[in-house]
Amino acid sequence: MTQDGAGRRLVLHLGVQKTGTTSLQRFLKLNAEALSDLLVIRTPEEGTPMRPLGRAAIAASLGDSGDLRRALKVAFEDVLETIPDGPQAVLISHENLAGAMPGNGGETQLYPALPRMLQQLDGVARSRGFDPHYVFYTRRMTAWKPSVWAQAVRTDGYANTREAFLTQISELPGWSDLERRLARQLGPDRVTRLALEAETDPDRPGQQLLAIAGIGPDRVAGLSPLQSRAMERLNDGSTEFLRRLNGLALNPHARGRIVDLVTRSQHLFTADMPSEGTL
Repeated sequence: MTQDGAGRRLVLHLGVQKTGTTSLQRFLKLNAEALSDLLVIRTPEEGTPMRPLGRAAIAASLGDSGDLRRALKVAFEDVLETIPDGPQAVLISHENLAGAMPGNGGETQLYPALPRMLQQLDGVARSRGFDPHYVFYTRRMTAWKPSVWAQAVRTDGYANTREAFLTQISELPGWSDLERRLARQLGPDRVTRLALEAETDPDRPGQQLLAIAGIGPDRVAGLSPLQSRAMERLNDGSTEFLRRLNGLALNPHARGRIVDLVTRSQHLFTADMPSEGTL
């Protein structure tokens, strides 16, 4: 328990997708041991309960049933079971905790299920003695929407053009709408929205998030910087190739192998693709 009896500090970083989460998580992983006296960090590492948690969150955001809610609860409990006892704050970071982004599974709204999902996770966390706080990063919508389209093409099998996608989500509200809905559900003092544009050091990303978790700027300045940048998105030719590929009836495993091949060989794909139907 904290000194005020509220419970152990738990910061849930929700992403959202395409707001620098991959680089942030690489930085957290790189410095997890150096921060271990102050912070327990959990990111989506292969073979850990964090991966099933992300999948359960996506599924629960696309449907609301007793089975999906139970799966999300169990997945979150499994992650909390990995947290060792101690005085340190806890930071759980997974971009899919926000649920399906526009373009994934037919979603066209701005995380409509997130307040309901977080209310469920909140109850689980509090029952385990945690004091949860919810944080999400945002980007300017004009930059975020095209990036989300490219990601949906790459990872979610989205097959429509960028123009069709932007038309489909043209009535999407701004980030303030999501912030208000979360604050209404969880309390305004327990929800924080951060601007990706306010991050000042690309080699030490997530400084605003770390500050919320109790890590001061002097401590952050001493952390190891990233040595390379995460690839933000595929080039236009590669994205267009995959978009057309998504219109074919392919086995998911086969499609995944093609995506990996395209990712490694982007130089083979130019923006000047042949006309539709000749893939």
